[in-house]
Amino acid sequence: MSKVKPAPLPPDTTIGGYRIIRKVAAGGFGLVYLALDSEGQQVAVKEYLPSSLATRAPGELLPQVQSEKLSLYRLGLKSFFEEGRSLAQISHPSVVSVLNFFRENETVYMVMNYLEGAALQDFIVTARDQKKSKVFRESTIRSLFDEILRGLRIVHQHKMLHLDIKPANIFITDDNRSVLIDFGAAREVLSKEGNFIRPMYTPGFAAPEMYRRDASMGPWTDIYAIGACIYACMQGYPPNEAPQRLEKDRITTSLARLRGVYSDNLIEVVEWCMSLDPLSRPQSVFALQKELSREGERRYTKLTVTEKVRMQFDSMVSETKKTVMGGATAPAAGKPK
Repeated sequence: MSKVKPAPLPPDTTIGGYRIIRKVAAGGFGLVYLALDSEGQQVAVKEYLPSSLATRAPGELLPQVQSEKLSLYRLGLKSFFEEGRSLAQISHPSVVSVLNFFRENETVYMVMNYLEGAALQDFIVTARDQKKSKVFRESTIRSLFDEILRGLRIVHQHKMLHLDIKPANIFITDDNRSVLIDFGAAREVLSKEGNFIRPMYTPGFAAPEMYRRDASMGPWTDIYAIGACIYACMQGYPPNEAPQRLEKDRITTSLARLRGVYSDNLIEVVEWCMSLDPLSRPQSVFALQKELSREGERRYTKLTVTEKVRMQFDSMVSETKKTVMGGATAPAAGKPK
């Protein structure tokens, strides 16, 4: 039986001077509401309420936390509060604006600008479903990530890491701004300290070091995720998750299929960002920006016939393996008709 998720705050609840209108999003880590401030302006209010540690009954304000989970709950709470404090000091069009943060109802709330638009993830799915050779034009990818990297550079200058960059956390506003949302520092603290069955990071976008408790993280960790996001914009799908890549890495082969569609430079940038060894990646956002802005070197190398045949063969072998494995497990999936 699946665990019951904490109930959202009821509409018209007032917290910290903000009136809740409705819940707009919920994740494993908390809830986001549309609310109105004292002047009637729309704001987004994010509530710390990790479903793995806390519950809340419908109509209630206070979360219920079991005594054995309390220390972990408070650890995440502290990290969430510190994240709000740090983000409130950052003012950049490509980073979500934190207007206020406060403690109430034995939890913490972060008040942000309410953004209208859609996540990059939605655009990728829509573009992919149109089945064109390019999911996004190269010029679109470069300008989009130029904006995001400007914001990320400021974040890193404030000694912060995002730690959960993915297409669902890059928001494209109705006035065509790209904004980084939903930072993951508190999530990272809990995933390192807690013994959770399900990881709190996003497979495909999380760097290999995020899977190890003893690994050091830095700007290169966010840069891996940026590379994975560009990959998703090119392919229409996320890359294989890091543990799979450590066993058998297919990134180079997958990107080679895009030769002639995207420039050699862009393909090389993605490979560089997604190096499994953190030291082999760009060590700063500035180094990546410099490389991504080299538009004058856009060579397009087309695949030779031999390479195309070899890739087709590899693809057929891979599909055959999937079919054989799928066939082996099929009887357990359900009753035959």
